[in-house]
Amino acid sequence: MSVAEQMAVIKRGTVEVLIEKELEEKLAKSLSSGVPLKIKAGFDPTAPDLHLGHTVLIQKLRQFQQLGHEVNFLIGDFTGMIGDPTGKSETRKVLTREDVLRNAETYKEQVFKILDPEKTKVVFNSTWLNELGSSGMIALASKCTMARMLERDDFSKRFASQQPIAIHEFLYPLIQGYDSVALKSDVELGGTDQKFNLLMGRELQREWGQPPQCVLTMPLLEGLDGVNKMSKSLGNYIGINEPADEIFGKVMSISDDLMLRYYELLSDMSLAEIDVLKSDLKNHSLHPMAAKKQLGREIVSRFHGSGAGEIAEENFVKRFKENEIPEDMPQVTFTMTDGVVLLARAMTEAGLTKSNGEGRRAIDGGGVKLDGEKVSDTNLELTAVGEYIVQIGKRRFARIVVQ
Repeated sequence: MSVAEQMAVIKRGTVEVLIEKELEEKLAKSLSSGVPLKIKAGFDPTAPDLHLGHTVLIQKLRQFQQLGHEVNFLIGDFTGMIGDPTGKSETRKVLTREDVLRNAETYKEQVFKILDPEKTKVVFNSTWLNELGSSGMIALASKCTMARMLERDDFSKRFASQQPIAIHEFLYPLIQGYDSVALKSDVELGGTDQKFNLLMGRELQREWGQPPQCVLTMPLLEGLDGVNKMSKSLGNYIGINEPADEIFGKVMSISDDLMLRYYELLSDMSLAEIDVLKSDLKNHSLHPMAAKKQLGREIVSRFHGSGAGEIAEENFVKRFKENEIPEDMPQVTFTMTDGVVLLARAMTEAGLTKSNGEGRRAIDGGGVKLDGEKVSDTNLELTAVGEYIVQIGKRRFARIVVQ
């Protein structure tokens, strides 16, 4: 592929490319010399399972592999014990080395559901950081000032509000930057929240006399609620190790707008194919439900093998038919900031009843089910983020999404 063609692939879904001209020059040199670029992305094994939010970066690594470049999947077994302070309002709990190594093993198993194992170098940053020693760590710390560290938004906010900042937290960006020195990376990928750390790699490479790496920042994938970053702690995630039926069902629950974002960041479809899909949705020649099924099949098959997506779709359709639940139904969305979400109010806004009073009477009469369970509380509140199916009688259904 030409430099322009490679750049089109690389820039897909990215938020920022720093510096774009430098990357074009690196790609041109790689083409003329036949030497692939070294691409780096680091993952701290702070939890045992990866979710789709993590795979945004891994998908981009795969694209670099397909362009013929060398991918270094860096497992931060050293940095994982420090804990990335990015976006945190307080010092993170320090993990034991046993926890980190156990989680790291699961990462190695999971990433090869996306990456080509023959074209991937799995590296651990303890390899060079343990050798750095105390004198090396002091020398590394001398490369950055306290004022520079306090330029970071999260550090400056904690400093201004007199929240504690432990000294080891200042070391984290330096160590992540030193990883780029050790690997002599040409390009590093990270989320938009990692920009400070990624740019630190450029600065340190200059200090060590290396050409500075280019930086690609990728968006933080919204979770099932469509608002917050995908996170296990928020419960809005799709884990790549979850059962196939669970993954498919969660994909089917996302909003139509979020579906298109997932297509851009997670699908192997080309941008041209996604443009056709968007056009078909706009002119109503393709139903959003069909588009979600297609996305669900692709994601399930990626993590559970060829054909698994089709089986999960069959199970999904069968489950709805057995419960006489239609696939297409009215949907109403609330956010927790809207205040109390009364079931009776949600039924009215979904068009199932004409007023909240009528909704309460339907509940009182025993004709309302929520997720298949009969409701008796006329003042029932939906207090948890998620998706609910409400049913009145045998044929009237609506989907309620609380974000």
